Amino acid sequence: MLTDKIKEIFDKDKKRIGSPRITKKLQNNGVAVGRHRVASIMRENGLRAKAAKKFKATTNSKHSLPVAPNLLNQNFAASRPNEKWVSDITYIWTEEGWLYLAVILDLYSRRVVGWCLSERMTTDLVSQALIMALWRRHFPKNVILHSDRGSQYCSREYQGLLTKPQLICSMSKRGDCYDNAAMES
Repeated sequence: MLTDKIKEIFDKDKKRIGSPRITKKLQNNGVAVGRHRVASIMRENGLRAKAAKKFKATTNSKHSLPVAPNLLNQNFAASRPNEKWVSDITYIWTEEGWLYLAVILDLYSRRVVGWCLSERMTTDLVSQALIMALWRRHFPKNVILHSDRGSQYCSREYQGLLTKPQLICSMSKRGDCYDNAAMES
């Protein structure tokens, strides 16, 4: 009976709590049990709490680099390919450590048009993703390319890549994830 109650609490809390919190919940429900007994039952039944995913910031918007205006204004509809692209950086945990992924998405088709994976979150990461997108889409002109205000996107190197194919830079308001919601999701 105790094993069933432990499994029920463990599953209800999405397998994210360990023996101390399960013990407390059982005791609050009038079950007289100790933490070591709960831990022992959990071990016997292969119940091990999943570690919470650590938060890693991917945007450094505290810089003195120039920032572009927000041209999208949360309008993520596109009437043709290569009209509006959105970009962002995320991180992925692997057995070898954290990797950073920069992605560029075409809002018309919702297809990834460029991406780059790296161990470091640098200007080169977002630049390589943009170069891939440009080559794959045959260097389109007048595409609105929207991103957050991260230092990688504001850098001279990245901004220089935008001028040659005449891309139009757009950036989210500071601290507003909804301005790049199509990419964030």
